[in-house]
Amino acid sequence: MAKTPQVGTSHILVATPDIPPISFFDETQWRVYYALMDTVVPSIVAGDSSRGDLKRLELDKNVCDAHYDKIQGSMTNAPSRKDFEAYLSEKLSDNQKFRDHTARIVAALPGEIRDRLGLILKFLGTRLGSYPLTGYVKPLPDLPISAREAVIQSWQTSWIPSLRGLATSLTVLGKKIFVQTSPLFRELSGWIDLPEDYRAGTRQPYAFKQFALKEVPEVVKTDVVIVGSGCGGGVCAKVLAEAGHRVLVVDKGYYFPPAQLPMRDIAAEANLFENGGVVHEDTGCLSILAGSSWGGGGSINWGVSLQTQDYVRREWAEKRELSFFATDEYQESLDRVCEFMGVSDNVRHNHRGNALLEGANKLGWDAKPVPMNSGGADHYCGHCHLGCGSGEKQGPAVSWLPAAARAGAEFIEGFQVERITFEAFASGKKASGVVGKWTSRNEEGDVNGPLEERVVRDVVIKAKRVIISCGSLWSPVILRKSGLASPQIGRNLHLHPVNLVAGYWKEDIKPWEGCAISSVCTTFENLDNEGHGAKLEPVCMAPLVFFPAFPWTSGIDFKLSALRYRHINSFISLTRDRDTGCVYPDPVSGKPRVSYAPSAFDRAHTLEGVVALARICHSTGAREIMAFITGVRPYMRPEEEDQDAGRQNEDFEAWIKEVRRIGNPVTSPWASAHQMGSCRMSKSESDGVVDPTGKVWGIEGLYVADASVFPSASGVNPMITVMAIADHIARGVSRNLKE
Repeated sequence: MAKTPQVGTSHILVATPDIPPISFFDETQWRVYYALMDTVVPSIVAGDSSRGDLKRLELDKNVCDAHYDKIQGSMTNAPSRKDFEAYLSEKLSDNQKFRDHTARIVAALPGEIRDRLGLILKFLGTRLGSYPLTGYVKPLPDLPISAREAVIQSWQTSWIPSLRGLATSLTVLGKKIFVQTSPLFRELSGWIDLPEDYRAGTRQPYAFKQFALKEVPEVVKTDVVIVGSGCGGGVCAKVLAEAGHRVLVVDKGYYFPPAQLPMRDIAAEANLFENGGVVHEDTGCLSILAGSSWGGGGSINWGVSLQTQDYVRREWAEKRELSFFATDEYQESLDRVCEFMGVSDNVRHNHRGNALLEGANKLGWDAKPVPMNSGGADHYCGHCHLGCGSGEKQGPAVSWLPAAARAGAEFIEGFQVERITFEAFASGKKASGVVGKWTSRNEEGDVNGPLEERVVRDVVIKAKRVIISCGSLWSPVILRKSGLASPQIGRNLHLHPVNLVAGYWKEDIKPWEGCAISSVCTTFENLDNEGHGAKLEPVCMAPLVFFPAFPWTSGIDFKLSALRYRHINSFISLTRDRDTGCVYPDPVSGKPRVSYAPSAFDRAHTLEGVVALARICHSTGAREIMAFITGVRPYMRPEEEDQDAGRQNEDFEAWIKEVRRIGNPVTSPWASAHQMGSCRMSKSESDGVVDPTGKVWGIEGLYVADASVFPSASGVNPMITVMAIADHIARGVSRNLKE
């Protein structure tokens, strides 16, 4: 069967994912698409700007000289003039790596969204269709780059929501693929794919089930089948296996040992994340990050181990009438999961971790180090978003699932569950297992390549109990595809929407180093006295994460900003959202679709966090400050060091006033890495999907144990809350089985 690469202390590259067919767009549509991408991140040369070059953006030589002088004065290890000009002149569409990755990303879009984009591209490729969208009686590719840039800028502020969404989607894609595929960005910015002191951690001795190629389905029997290997499924597996039950954990993702981590970003998107890296909210206003590999979100999260706060527990216990959350028993679950992973605040702060603490202290706000699940190690790697190569982060694949294996649990990777099966029961029906398709690795042990070279087998799992732990995107979809009809399934989706604030500092920050999040400011977390507000945290600075959200105002501005990457750090205003969206299956692909737009109520709270973060950046010496809000220009601290401090403060306060005037529109580049609540736990069947034990209302033997059962948003990074709830649910399932 599949060969497994041996693991040592050196890193093993994971193969770049296959390039899909691109026939979903015709030649004209691709020509328009590449013209748009070459506008978002253009090829820039010094020359006669009046000529209107279609392939390059020409700037007057004096303007180029001024840009180079600024780079020389603001960068450590600034590039030579030759390298600077080569970097500016790079043309996206001439880069085959860019074209290949574009095909992967566009192919991963939901069919309906891709078709809508294709229709717009078709219009822009004709004289008649281009005019109402651009104001020019020429196909868009026949316009000079300066005119195309003005068109995209006009879309950003259009009164037509679909054009604003189009501008956001195009600029996000262009920025993202540029930093992933530009060789000179990597070389000149300083980004490295591995921590400097890289040493691979220990491979876990998983023995995944394998199946021969046969026409008839494989049948597997067990006591408990757990669908999903993440923070909920991992905890359930350990608890139930150690209680003596036969446990089988299945996941559509695959296991990657520490020596294959961190992955390069293009491979990581395909192998570690849902939907090739980003799940797109239907209107394009928000990008969602979700894990999809062995270990789930716990394999790619940033290790933050904050316990459920008292005011959230009171809300769930009193307002939602779920008394368990106010008990010592729940606190014991919280403490138990933290102890098992060695959670501690032995944190070594990087620049942004220190800046948040220092700035909050200067301003009289509450801030503290963040506890991490790193077994007491300071874990200063900075690359865990792309997989933890050291194995220090005690996620499910490193801790919970190996413990379950030692207690006898079994595992299947590469198994896409299609539906839950049921049998008749005295009071209705009872879950009897799951069915789905298993896909093997190829003969080299990789997960790429055509399916004809791999084993694809129908598998039927028969079980006494079924636990769905697929996360807030997939759990409601599997329930729906299994025929469950409760109107609550997929509703009540919370996302902790975030805005970003970034600052440039004079010193060489090397933002890729150190923990993504090592500190938190809590002063603004309860702005309405009902538990809703914003937490202020640093954010992961891997280019894949940071630059897609970076404010785009022009091609030259973005390229110059990206070049100064080693001097920038960023922070998030993470909102405990009151208002919700929903998850539903795509009618064609069956994958999760999300409908969610941050409400005015929640956007106002996020804005308060944005203003506070800007003040933290200002108080800690940032030379430039950017609020990632559509229409807000950066604040530029005067270059003259001896300028009157009072005048500086007046200028800054005027900028803050302008931020508040513009507000926080839905069209800002919103993002989310936390999905919660789409199978809400409730006191009554009419108000949620599962009861206080985690059992699906009206169905015997079927449980949900992940963030989807949260009664509302947790208000903190959800890992510890997920694990504590899963601990509670699994212990109940064990008692139920024994009875």
